[in-house]
Amino acid sequence: MNKYREGSELMGNTVILAEKPSQAKAYTEAFAKVEKKDGYYNVTDKELPNATITYGYGHLVSLYEPEKYNDNWKKWQLDTLPIFPEHYQFQVSKGKSKQYKIVKGLLDKADKIIIATDSDREGEAIARLIINLSGNSHKIIQRLWINSLETIEIKKGFQHLKDGADFYSTYKEAETRQIADWLVGINLSRLYTLYMQRNGLKGVFSIGRVQTPTLYLIYQRNQEIKSFVSKPFYELYATFTDQNREYQGKYRERFDTVEELQQFKENHELTKDVTGVIEDVKVEEKKTYAPKLFSLSDLQAAANKKYGYGASESLAIVQKLYEKKYLSYPRTDTNYIGTPEFNYLKDHLTYYLDLVGEAIRHPQLSENKRYVNGEKVQEHFAIIPTKTLPKLESLSEKERNIYQLVLYRTLAIFEEPYVYNETTIITKANDVLFKTTGKVEKNLGWKQLYKIISKESKDSESEQFLPSVEAGELFRTDPFHKKGETKPPSYYTEGTLITAMKNVGRTIEYEDNKDILKETEGIGTEATRANIIETLKKQEYIKTQKNKIYVTQKGTTLCEVIQNDEIANSEMTAKWEKYLKNIRHGQGTQEAFLKSIQNFITHLAEKVPETFEHSHIKEHAKKIDQNDAIGKCPSCNSNIIDKGKFYGCTGYSNGCKFSLPKKWSSKTLTKTNIKDLLSKKETSLIKGFKSKKGYIFNAKLKIHNNKLEFDFSDSK
Repeated sequence: MNKYREGSELMGNTVILAEKPSQAKAYTEAFAKVEKKDGYYNVTDKELPNATITYGYGHLVSLYEPEKYNDNWKKWQLDTLPIFPEHYQFQVSKGKSKQYKIVKGLLDKADKIIIATDSDREGEAIARLIINLSGNSHKIIQRLWINSLETIEIKKGFQHLKDGADFYSTYKEAETRQIADWLVGINLSRLYTLYMQRNGLKGVFSIGRVQTPTLYLIYQRNQEIKSFVSKPFYELYATFTDQNREYQGKYRERFDTVEELQQFKENHELTKDVTGVIEDVKVEEKKTYAPKLFSLSDLQAAANKKYGYGASESLAIVQKLYEKKYLSYPRTDTNYIGTPEFNYLKDHLTYYLDLVGEAIRHPQLSENKRYVNGEKVQEHFAIIPTKTLPKLESLSEKERNIYQLVLYRTLAIFEEPYVYNETTIITKANDVLFKTTGKVEKNLGWKQLYKIISKESKDSESEQFLPSVEAGELFRTDPFHKKGETKPPSYYTEGTLITAMKNVGRTIEYEDNKDILKETEGIGTEATRANIIETLKKQEYIKTQKNKIYVTQKGTTLCEVIQNDEIANSEMTAKWEKYLKNIRHGQGTQEAFLKSIQNFITHLAEKVPETFEHSHIKEHAKKIDQNDAIGKCPSCNSNIIDKGKFYGCTGYSNGCKFSLPKKWSSKTLTKTNIKDLLSKKETSLIKGFKSKKGYIFNAKLKIHNNKLEFDFSDSK
């Protein structure tokens, strides 16, 4: 472990290393004098009389490509697997050498370095990797750790810098995650892709430590829906009336057929005008407190449900609001704030309410542990508004929507709880018990802030208006029934998938009353889950339609192959995440974790051949070929498919050499042209061919003796 000298004294040349230009620009506003340079700022202040602020563009440094370790690792070959470098090395990321040289030059001259990247694991790794590669890890290192880009908070942060050594384990956690993901991606993507190709599939099949179990979660849900068979059921109700009162009750059991229900009625002589007697009347006062404050995952789920925003889109919007100083740090996994945050929210409550034209008659100004709990705030607190208030009209519509989601969620913690009386009536008719529930609102409390929600249609059964009744009273009974059907689970949306990833696939969308994360860890992190979903889209494993996530044919093929392999197991991935956190807390080591990853990869490399032997991959390949077929080969009657740079025959492995180009005499051929050639042996007139001498001409194309030729019969 590197030894970082404590550097509380402010002397010599100080370099402040930000993550990106916008962050560096925000820091300059905390200094009295600023001079802009190429790739950095010179800044002066009484606390830092001789400082420079420079920045990366995110990751200036990345891991070596395999071929930089070993030439033999460049080609994708089974006999070169597994790929395990002796030492993991880092290099300047492609296209970022200019800024890296600027940063390195400044770090080389520095007496002290202040890491001022984002206050999270990823930010720590971005800075440390630059410092390490530049050869400056021996210098005094301090840490700026703030939750807001407001100028006052930045100044406070610079006045209370932390010792860099305190964050070294955070960097090791992030670096370990980065190397582990590299190992899994490099080895398993090659392993599965090469076996896929051996079995007749084309293309690359990307495998990832988090992306693959996430894909399998979606696949499992899609399969549940696909195989679901809806079944009818019947429920028994009764209307109870006397001279001027009426209410409805429901029998607790369901019936599979209407005949079963009718038989039940006959057995109990349940006919119209049977007398029902009230067995019990219970009135209970119930309270519901405002929802917890937003973590990033919760905000992404809420924004997706209310506005249909994708997870990455929501993250980008909330990040922009953070950079504009209107919201606190977004990549947080907690729903709690500490006492200092509660105090500033309390002090600014009137301003927040005025901003949206709301009022709270009896604000709750004492701390409630449901929201304020310093013990549950580790790196960052929940997403809340800062002291800096925006002009709402100056925000874009999406920014305004996200800001107001956060603002209203925050205002709600100062409101009284929602209070209502729940009435339960048990009515007996010929020994059959019917249950009736209804509620009477006593105090809207925090719900008054959510007027749209309170105006939504209410369930007539659970919220019917109930007359005043007493035990022992008699009512006329009029039984009837309702037909229903069992429903399949819902398709994942990006919002519910984020929640499922956080909760290791459990289908709980609302967790206010269940602390389901107590004993388990999610897959991915708050900062990476949105990116995982985007990666699955780019790899063409999933697609989104009307906010529902579907697995593509390519994704389905991969999932059916890996379904019994450990890489699909989200619980194992969650355990990995837990161990990575242990590294940060000094309870685990990078060496131990990477060894376990290497053992896992070695195990799969041995297991995968058998996996493919017992899979239906060849049938999949044939089906995909048929789906992708453009036409039949004129030489061997096999399918012609798009092979990337040309159209080729799937009978190639049996010796067929027939193919068609995508471009002919400088003219790109369309799929329609190719289909015509294969079905009619000729195309319609094509305009715009170009001869070797540069002449433009028009012609048909035809297949003659299995070769492509021009046909000038209809051209001028």
